[in-house]
Amino acid sequence: MRAFVRLMDAIAVASAVAASVLLFAASLIVTWMVIYRALGNSTFWELESAVYLMVAAVFLGSPYCLRTRGHVGADLLGYFAPDALRRPLHVALAVVGLVVCAYLAWIGGELAWKSFEEGERTGSLWNPPKWPLFATMPIGLGLTVLQYVAELFRQREPGT
Repeated sequence: MRAFVRLMDAIAVASAVAASVLLFAASLIVTWMVIYRALGNSTFWELESAVYLMVAAVFLGSPYCLRTRGHVGADLLGYFAPDALRRPLHVALAVVGLVVCAYLAWIGGELAWKSFEEGERTGSLWNPPKWPLFATMPIGLGLTVLQYVAELFRQREPGT
């Protein structure tokens, strides 16, 4: 299991790097858009592409956020719980998070597949397909499910 935990930690870091690149690209696009429009020009693709990049960054950054305990958690319960209940509480909360992420990944996968099959597009002037945006949900949340599994096998006290 240690190998799995190390692998998931490496994947979490890689997904965080990918999310960082996507956020940087989105910020460059938005900055360019503001300057370009301030000069009296008009474009049609930049806002939608920046939104796609930011949504993808949120989902792809999720495993790293969990790994570094950046998610909102129920740490207060563990803080006041007796020592004997801390680990079981940590496991129970991780299982709940895992189940929720697995469900959302499944629903996101169905949404992305349906959008792909139907050739669904945004309807804007640029009109990109919607499935790449929807596909980031099952990918990111699927990786988060695996990170929850790694967290369950990690040998440490909750909250550390």
